[in-house]
Amino acid sequence: MDKRDIVWFSDEGSSEVAQLGGKNASLGEMTRNMSAKGIPVPDGFAVTAAAWWEFIDHTQLRSKIAADLAAIKSRKLSLSAGARKIRELIGRAQFPAAMGEAISAAYRRLCERARQPELDVAVRSSATAEDLPNASFAGQQETFLNIRGEKHLLDAVRWCFASLFTDRAIVYRENHGFDHMKVALSVGIQRMVHSDRGAAGVMFSLDTETGFPNTVLINASWGLGEAVVQGTVEPDEYVVFKPLLRENNLSPILEKNLGAKAIKIVYGASGRKTTKTVATSKRERENFVLSDQDILTLARWAVAIEEHYRRPMDMEWAKDGETGDLFLVQARPETVQSRKEAGSLKTYSLKRKGERLLTGLAVGDAIATGSVCKLRGPSEIAKFKDGAILVTRITDPDWMPIMKRAAAIITDHGGRTSHAAIVSRELGLPAIVGTGNATATLKAGRNVTVSCAEGDAGYVYDGIADFEVRDLTLDHIARTRTRVTLNMANPAAAMRWWRLPADGIGLARIEFIIGNIIKVHPMALVKFDQIKDAGVRRRILQLTRGFDDKTRYFVDTLASGIARIAATRHPDPVIVRMSDFKTNEYAELVGGRQFEPHEENPMLGWRGASRYYAEGYREGFALECRAIRKVREEIGLRNVIVMIPFCRTLEEADKTLQVMGENGLRRGENGLQVYVMCEIPSNVILAEQFAQRFDGFSIGSNDLTQLTLGVDRDSEQLAPLFKEQNEAVTTLIANVIAAAHKSNRKVGLCGQAPSDHPEFARFLVQAGIDSISVSPDSFVRVKDHVAAAESERTLKAVSA
Repeated sequence: MDKRDIVWFSDEGSSEVAQLGGKNASLGEMTRNMSAKGIPVPDGFAVTAAAWWEFIDHTQLRSKIAADLAAIKSRKLSLSAGARKIRELIGRAQFPAAMGEAISAAYRRLCERARQPELDVAVRSSATAEDLPNASFAGQQETFLNIRGEKHLLDAVRWCFASLFTDRAIVYRENHGFDHMKVALSVGIQRMVHSDRGAAGVMFSLDTETGFPNTVLINASWGLGEAVVQGTVEPDEYVVFKPLLRENNLSPILEKNLGAKAIKIVYGASGRKTTKTVATSKRERENFVLSDQDILTLARWAVAIEEHYRRPMDMEWAKDGETGDLFLVQARPETVQSRKEAGSLKTYSLKRKGERLLTGLAVGDAIATGSVCKLRGPSEIAKFKDGAILVTRITDPDWMPIMKRAAAIITDHGGRTSHAAIVSRELGLPAIVGTGNATATLKAGRNVTVSCAEGDAGYVYDGIADFEVRDLTLDHIARTRTRVTLNMANPAAAMRWWRLPADGIGLARIEFIIGNIIKVHPMALVKFDQIKDAGVRRRILQLTRGFDDKTRYFVDTLASGIARIAATRHPDPVIVRMSDFKTNEYAELVGGRQFEPHEENPMLGWRGASRYYAEGYREGFALECRAIRKVREEIGLRNVIVMIPFCRTLEEADKTLQVMGENGLRRGENGLQVYVMCEIPSNVILAEQFAQRFDGFSIGSNDLTQLTLGVDRDSEQLAPLFKEQNEAVTTLIANVIAAAHKSNRKVGLCGQAPSDHPEFARFLVQAGIDSISVSPDSFVRVKDHVAAAESERTLKAVSA
């Protein structure tokens, strides 16, 4: 046997793809280059592609394999029967004596290096066309875990060789134009990390759904990592903001989601069946897998690996349950988002929809409709009709021929890094994973709509919904002096719009986070012991699971939502409006009715700033302040500007700023700016006095129009009178812009009018507005309107 047939990952030449395949070459590259950067990779070696060809020729299998492949292609043999025949030929063949001894000798040396008499190892396949930047062969061949002893190792290597001809691998190579007889297999033998007693998972160096490049996504579950990769478990999910990771005093974790983690994979008996699936304990299910320090360590590794390879990466990691040490066990190029064109953006929006049937994790951002086709396994392929919605428990690479024909995919189990999620992205299909009970809920043949266009959550609706698809071209957007920013409420939506060249976020509404993610009235958390309704108490306990301090649930969840919005525009300014629910809206939150008065006219009632210093909500506002402090001081997103809504009087402004100060938010401290909404005539009339108290104004055109004209903005009968372009309203807007600039304060406007009415955008530009904030789908249109208005203004100035 040639000495080049065994290569240690620590040796020079261990990154040669032609001999080691993509996966093993990457392990060699990481072992030799990442260890110096403090990223440990388990020790190991590879049986090279040269050894594969030597094995095939020694056993005289080359012509037999070629003949069986030809028989499959001509349909003389079925794919399943032909592939199984080839695998049996390889798996039962014998190694040349020298090759078998070389593999055994390398294993003995690995045991010596580990100071163990019989080391347990992972045996992984690595095809020479695998894990390339433009092709993902992940999961096409086999992996064997917990292999111990020379005999079992040799068996595992042979069956890894045989897995080059699984059904799924044959189909994948056919579809991607790879010649079967020119693709070889290398086998990696790597020291096992005892994650069976610890944890493992997957991470990506970008956001897998949107391609946002500034985050690391980490999935984690107890036990061996195969459960996460296969999608048999709903893992924890962590999102980390990359640009702030170098500042050791910060903890830029944007999001932590507790997964169900119902099962884990651990070591089983020795031999071919070396792992088993068991149920997790209640304690494991109710606790996060990783500490914050572990999360940050893994994220820093992801950044270092991405920088080394100079491309987004897909990585696997493991945590040893005996030592607590973390290891990187695989890294390969990310092959979906990194290849998307950046010059255009396709958006989907539902117009009319039926009853919501299911919820899960959204994969992609599209919408699809079709009839349900439930399958128990890929062997039922004959039942599947092209364009149907595939519904099943989980998928693996054997499902690929069916998945390619589906309009969308729904699974009971899995997370964003599961097989179903990865393949759906690659195929460009919307998928909803981790629904829990799709196979039990959805009936075969039922027409449904699969929506992944509403944020992180994916929804299945009854019937065929109406939806709109729009293409936005981003190549030729004009530059403007007037800043055009975005209105945002949903943190997941903010990440989906990251490619828009906006100048920041002019209005981040936290009501969406409170109403749709937190769901509980803040005072019901502050005064949980006083909650009288038993049903409300149960619901709060359910929502705050894992939080000993229920107020921390509000603070951490709100901070996470704000941070996810702010991160998408960092370092550009993100103006976060403090809560502006009306009392009837607050009352609808869990536990809210006990803390809210009934008002005849909530629009003009106890809302905005008047709540912040009042005894009935002061402690609730303190939680909002704590969330802002966490975003700015712990996570480090100091591009967040606070904005106070519906501030009626100067005295109210002073009281609000005092309460904020008592809660650690002092204007000017650590660069904190505080803006005020200009939505009441008093804000305009006393603009110069308000400017002494605040750093800027944001004109809320809806409320300002309503209160200036005395028109209920929700009245159908008065709709013709409700116009921001009314001279009374435009006069007030022009006045506040002038007053703000006189006091050296910035002033912007948030509303739909500049999008719908070019002449209103022209008026704002001529009045000297500093910024205009609009909905994302209006951005390109408003940018064009503003550019035209600025050009017209310049021409007038020149001609004058």
